[in-house]
Amino acid sequence: MKFDRFCQWLANWSGRPMAFGVAFLLIVVWGITGPLFDFNDTWQLVINTSTTIITFLMVFLIQNTQNRDNDELHIKIDELLRTTQKAHKALLDLEDMDPAELHALRKQYQQMAERGDDRQKPKE
Repeated sequence: MKFDRFCQWLANWSGRPMAFGVAFLLIVVWGITGPLFDFNDTWQLVINTSTTIITFLMVFLIQNTQNRDNDELHIKIDELLRTTQKAHKALLDLEDMDPAELHALRKQYQQMAERGDDRQKPKE
């Protein structure tokens, strides 16, 4: 199984109520076993270590799925821009612009929106 497909599957599974239920059940079981182990350091270390490892791995899983979703969204938007006759084709390469160019472009679009709002105001 490819890493991307595995990440997508795991992200989908971990976002379900059943995954929450399993995690909650594990915490309850761990809590109930506290008196059995006299709440000792090893008992605490089990939950601390396991949750830290899971959290660490989930960061990479979430980043992978977020990158993939972001790429998919960009491709879809690029296709919409490409097929729209009045769209500015320069917008297809925004990810290659530096922050100053993006800021200038945002300002330009804000000004266009303001001019458009003025034209569409109802007459009183």
